[in-house]
Amino acid sequence: MIDFYYAPTPNGWKVAIMLEECGLAYTTHLLRLTRGDQFKPEFMKIGPNAKMPVIVDNDPPEEYGDTPVSVFESGAILLYLAERTGKFMPADPRGRKETLEWLFWQVGNQGPMAGQLSHFVNYAPAGEQGYGRKRYAGEYDRNLAVLEKRLDGREYILGDYSICDMIAFPWVLIAGRLTASLYAFPNVDAWCDRIKQRPAVVRAINLYKDERKRDRATADTNTVFFNQTAAHILGGAGAKSGRG
Repeated sequence: MIDFYYAPTPNGWKVAIMLEECGLAYTTHLLRLTRGDQFKPEFMKIGPNAKMPVIVDNDPPEEYGDTPVSVFESGAILLYLAERTGKFMPADPRGRKETLEWLFWQVGNQGPMAGQLSHFVNYAPAGEQGYGRKRYAGEYDRNLAVLEKRLDGREYILGDYSICDMIAFPWVLIAGRLTASLYAFPNVDAWCDRIKQRPAVVRAINLYKDERKRDRATADTNTVFFNQTAAHILGGAGAKSGRG
């Protein structure tokens, strides 16, 4: 059994998709991020970055020993689960190399740029969106272009469906909410449409769907989730940023 620490966001969906695709037994622990669940000491023991997703594998492979294994960061979790199950990642060295390239592309480029765009579109203080929104909209589109070229002649990023698709898909799925368009990226649009029809993906995206509209917060109204500083990590749950 796997304990899955989760919130219904694109980053949470990445791991939910993999768990569902693999048919692994898991228990979901919902984190209410705007209330500071991620800063509780018991969570930070397994998620030192105070962000979800995190998993705890209570029955890990033999080579990990006989105690539970915790894994934080979505890319690391997907890689761990792929190696644990032998699914959704090529076994040959060249295929593994390409898997790591596209995983790192997502966690170092597409994901952070999309997340920053989301912040400036949806949560930034009124009157302060301008430059940040323009910059990250450009970076979001640039990453769509990278993916568009990669998908030319391929149905999926590695050819076959893999953890690379699972990790990149969620931030494309919400392009509309980021005021972005897939019109200029037909390969990406078709890829996204293929993935979102998969039954496991549907189940993952619907996990705690009703929670998405609760506790709607912005940088103007919440200093637990937004405007974080070192105090949020060093001070534990409920730490104040000094700005609110």
